[in-house]
Amino acid sequence: MKIGVLALQGDFAEHQTTLQNLGIETIQVRLPGDLDGLNGLIIPGGESTTIGKLAVAYTLIDPLREFAKNHAIWGTCAGAIFLSKDAHRKQPLLEVMDIIVERNAFGRQVDSFEIDLDIPVLKTVDPEGKPYHAVFIRAPLIQEVHPPAEILSRLPESSLKGGGRIVAARQGHLLATSFHPELTDDDRFHRYFLELAK
Repeated sequence: MKIGVLALQGDFAEHQTTLQNLGIETIQVRLPGDLDGLNGLIIPGGESTTIGKLAVAYTLIDPLREFAKNHAIWGTCAGAIFLSKDAHRKQPLLEVMDIIVERNAFGRQVDSFEIDLDIPVLKTVDPEGKPYHAVFIRAPLIQEVHPPAEILSRLPESSLKGGGRIVAARQGHLLATSFHPELTDDDRFHRYFLELAK
């Protein structure tokens, strides 16, 4: 198993550390050739416009779209925006997941928050199924999910940030989360992604 982390901008090092702690071989991806031999790829949080522009500059857009046809890709925060079909503004997107995303949906940096989420699919890697403590930083919202994509988690109905709003989705071997699992000690989402990459 070998997983790449797109290392154009953002918190790629944190994802790499989590994967290495799980005993997974990792590589930082910056050029098309770096995708060779990978089982999957993580697109980290950061600034989605910058990630998109750099992906264009390094001629990565088409190779990433091709990679997405047969390999697992997980986008966290800005990475989820980059995977989406539409982000309500003109910027480079991979357009490989049937989701529509709203950038900075919860406000500015000062509006960042943490909350416990119910994520049933994580029971595949942890039968206890305890709540997942999610960190949202200038986070996007997954506004719409269209088949074959499916909703994995929503904010709890009691949330002051808008109960019921979608924050995680999956489409086959593609995964999108509005939050930052790499900024916590909980590796269940990384382990779930590794199952998709097998």
